[in-house]
Amino acid sequence: MVIRHHGVTLADSRACLRVLETSHPPVFYVPRDDVRTDLLSREERTTGCEWKGVATYWMLTVGGSRIPDAAWSYEAPAPRYRGIARHLAFHPRKVDVCTVDGERVRAQPGDFYGGWITDEIVGPFKGAPGTMGW
Repeated sequence: MVIRHHGVTLADSRACLRVLETSHPPVFYVPRDDVRTDLLSREERTTGCEWKGVATYWMLTVGGSRIPDAAWSYEAPAPRYRGIARHLAFHPRKVDVCTVDGERVRAQPGDFYGGWITDEIVGPFKGAPGTMGW
């Protein structure tokens, strides 16, 4: 899994955790050791997930641009998701390129969910207009 923005490699990992949720394409959580964390700054914004807990958001600063909510993490995830602690997930819509095994990822519809769609992943997916109540 590789993530790039403005020609800079933000993450390159073979140790990601692939998390699946109902009506969503997978989200890849990248170990922090495989991320350019020097390009991220923690934001004040948080949201809550009924399963994973409180999400923290991260601003990406690279190539002279600042991208809010480019990544998120669960700093103290619920017990069933403790494996994603010390990992970051990137929103594929907010960066230039995300790839999985060399295949370019397509972003999940909408701007709230950050699922990664590859050719093997088939919808329908939550996120497009009219799907929030699924």
